[in-house]
Amino acid sequence: MTVSASASRTAVSRIAVAGGIALSSVALLSGTAFAHVSVQPQGEAAKGGYATVNIKVPNERDNASTVKVEVNFPTDHPLASVMPQPVPGWKAEVTKAKLAKPLELHGKKINEAVAKVTWTADGSKIGPGQFQQFPLSLGQLPEDTDQLVLKAIQTYDNNEVVRWIEESKEGAAEPQNPAPVLKLSAATDDHHGGGAKADDKAEDKAEDKAGHGKASHTEAAGSHADSGSSGSDTTARVLGVIGILVGIAGVAFGVLAGRRRSA
Repeated sequence: MTVSASASRTAVSRIAVAGGIALSSVALLSGTAFAHVSVQPQGEAAKGGYATVNIKVPNERDNASTVKVEVNFPTDHPLASVMPQPVPGWKAEVTKAKLAKPLELHGKKINEAVAKVTWTADGSKIGPGQFQQFPLSLGQLPEDTDQLVLKAIQTYDNNEVVRWIEESKEGAAEPQNPAPVLKLSAATDDHHGGGAKADDKAEDKAEDKAGHGKASHTEAAGSHADSGSSGSDTTARVLGVIGILVGIAGVAFGVLAGRRRSA
């Protein structure tokens, strides 16, 4: 059975259209699945230490802009210090709450902890197809948990509110609106971000400097000695040349004197 060229072109066109629709669906679904509020540490977030993190907020709507972001901190693992870094076009507000059980930080008792941080648009927005990062300094991180769940609420300028508060369960599929989770790494000896390492580096530099100074002194002494020996060698050579010239002059004088006597 033969197939006409027209029928072949029609079949190819239908396949292309179907493929395009399938790819568009995959792109749409993947964009929805991955475009959610998240927390990303800058470097390491170790238990018992301090960390800087970014709250990453993408805009999921094509016809609205994000104008407000609220991040809530867990009460079962409270943080005494949460400091937002200024973001142009946004106003940050830190809200604290009293603790049922005081925290002890650097030998002092802390009776309240940060409950939430709210960013409100103040001349800026997160438009369609855009995202914004909101940096935070956190500390002291708890030592009795492997993660912190930071539930977030995103508000659009059309009054739509999306609550990123669903906690993921092990072995289950990711929820539709998952809450941002900060994973904590194992505790380190340096809880302040490498202070001990910095001291070690300073000591190494001091030792290197001292060693360099000694080496320079030794080289200078060697150079002085070399200069002295060079000077001595030059003097000896000059005296040797003078002696040779004197000897030649003496021989010539003797020859001339002998000729005069013979004459």
